Amino acid sequence: MQRHDTGLDGVFILEPKVFSDPRGFFMESYHLARFGELGIDTAFVQDNHSRSMQEGTIRGLQYQEEPSAQTKLIRVLTGAIWDVAVDIRPDSPSFGRWVGVTLSAENKKQLYIPKGFAHGFCTLEPNTEVLYKVDAYYDPARDRGIRWDDPTLAIPWPRQDVLLSEKDKQLPYLSDLR
Repeated sequence: MQRHDTGLDGVFILEPKVFSDPRGFFMESYHLARFGELGIDTAFVQDNHSRSMQEGTIRGLQYQEEPSAQTKLIRVLTGAIWDVAVDIRPDSPSFGRWVGVTLSAENKKQLYIPKGFAHGFCTLEPNTEVLYKVDAYYDPARDRGIRWDDPTLAIPWPRQDVLLSEKDKQLPYLSDLR
């Protein structure tokens, strides 16, 4: 497994070793000791699995407030996404900065996002399935988010004609969080 920094403190891409042969492939998507060697000591407690039927589905940008903030490890099982992490830590020098990366079933990359970041993605293919590990249980009372199309973030999403949940349509702008 290789770790690639993204330019945002604590957010990085993990690239597994993939062993392929005529039958298909094998890879370790999670290995406690190897993660420890890469400086990842997160104790994950829950796996979440989503399926988006339509290309151009956006989920997010979501996060949970303390004390239920979550670190996430995201990977794609089928299809592809453009995955985004936004720094929302109020005292961070990179507050409001974001990073985006393509994750797919084909490239098998994973994105590690620590607490203090909002997370969202746009599906690049129909029938995309995403699996992500979190280190804190879902807490509906602490569930928050920011608008995917916030002009101060200026995230260049791969699509503008998107499918959103009613909840995500109602999210506030980043400036409303301060």
